[in-house]
Amino acid sequence: MPDKPRDPRVLIVTPEVTYLPEGMGNMANSMVAKAGGLADVSAALVAALFEHGADVHVALPDYRSMFASHLAPLVRKELSIIRRHVPDNRIHLAEDRVFFYQNRPYSDAWQENIKIALAFQREVINHIVPQVQPDLIHCNDWMTGLIPAMSRWIGVPCLFTIHNIHTVRATMAEIEDRGIDAAAFWQGLYFESPPGNYWEARERVPVDFLTSGVFGAHYVNTVSPTFLTEMAGGRHSFVSGPLRRELANKLNAGCAVGILNSPDPSYDPQTDKALARQYGPKDHEVGKRHNKRYLQKSLGLERNDNAPVFVWPSRLDPIQKGCQLLADILYRLVDHYRDDGIQFVFVANGAYQQHFYDIKERHNLHHRIAVCNFDENLSRLALGAGDFVLVPSRFEPCGLPQMIGSIYGALPVVHDTGGLHDTVWHLDAEAGTGNGFVFKNYDTGGLWWGISEAMRFYLTDPRAREAQRARVMEESARRFNHNVTAQQYIDLYETMLERPLIKSIT
Repeated sequence: MPDKPRDPRVLIVTPEVTYLPEGMGNMANSMVAKAGGLADVSAALVAALFEHGADVHVALPDYRSMFASHLAPLVRKELSIIRRHVPDNRIHLAEDRVFFYQNRPYSDAWQENIKIALAFQREVINHIVPQVQPDLIHCNDWMTGLIPAMSRWIGVPCLFTIHNIHTVRATMAEIEDRGIDAAAFWQGLYFESPPGNYWEARERVPVDFLTSGVFGAHYVNTVSPTFLTEMAGGRHSFVSGPLRRELANKLNAGCAVGILNSPDPSYDPQTDKALARQYGPKDHEVGKRHNKRYLQKSLGLERNDNAPVFVWPSRLDPIQKGCQLLADILYRLVDHYRDDGIQFVFVANGAYQQHFYDIKERHNLHHRIAVCNFDENLSRLALGAGDFVLVPSRFEPCGLPQMIGSIYGALPVVHDTGGLHDTVWHLDAEAGTGNGFVFKNYDTGGLWWGISEAMRFYLTDPRAREAQRARVMEESARRFNHNVTAQQYIDLYETMLERPLIKSIT
């Protein structure tokens, strides 16, 4: 009698993760390696797949100084021995001294990042893939960009996800000297210029890791549909020509999609312990007022229940986040809406933090503007107290603050770009649609208009305002969650495998 075919096995290869289900292995609850949203997405996808019975495995660099750093060395050693001898362990750690002592996933030195990336991929290619024998490989970002070419060579479908537009380059000589036998799949890599033959490729022409991931993969996805079309269409100058062309090729072939990230499940105002008072859609008015009073008292702002509070939740980066637009008009905004008690709370670090601090000091606006270093609990409290969240980014691959703000009843004011376009719709209170305020032109006039629209909404009938806020909170909790995101990845996996992976989880 023939053996029953096993369930499809998925190997997720990621340099970052925040948590893993306990049943996946002995060290699952002590693995945290995070630099950005990739960690949360990887963790959520692995957890959703595992909890619903999928045969999912994950490959990570063995960041020993980050994993289980709270445990004594002897305990870590014992757990490591156990891990190697548990046959059903689904966590596969790539081992190399280059990342044993890293205190974060990436180095500030690009040469060190090349070493880290090559060591990780060497272990995945040489040891983890042969051990796991996956039916599908899911790679994430430039640190896994060589694996899709290998995957195509061995005939295993591969999905490559772009979270960040960052890359490194190395010659084939460097790649092979690090223990990756790329001669077998070198034609699946993307070189900066077309090499005439293998030996020319090996010695002279660098390989672009991120573009190689796109070029070699069977399917590609970005973390929002609009950002994918923006990159493929050449809207952003920071996207290299080769990457744009390869994304456009995949998109035109029907092999590229956008799948939105989603916030961590802990972002729930009904259970968030960082709030002075927890609340949901039905009692948000009382809850947000209590949090507003607590925030105003804590930060020395004017105590005013009716003051509209705008929260800045992301890093103060003038290249991407649009903070310079707000700096140019902040004093005029406070002056224009002085009688309405407008307040601004910054819980963020970055190059422009000093600018906002100087504006507050120069104009003696301590009761209207608070500028604070980033703190997770304070950020959550500000969202729980705030009426609006500001995300006027020049570009945005996905963005999470606008989603979290909507869940907390802090309606987003955003520039119409990338993931912001896909997650925020201009609010129409009469029609009962939309969840925020969207401006088209990326300039001070556009941002002023967006904030003015938010203020116009805030100054309407309080009953109508609070009814709309409750609606937005309810809709956002249903729309922006890990089950929705994971189901889209599962659907894509099944398309690639041409067979079911697990039962629907929605």
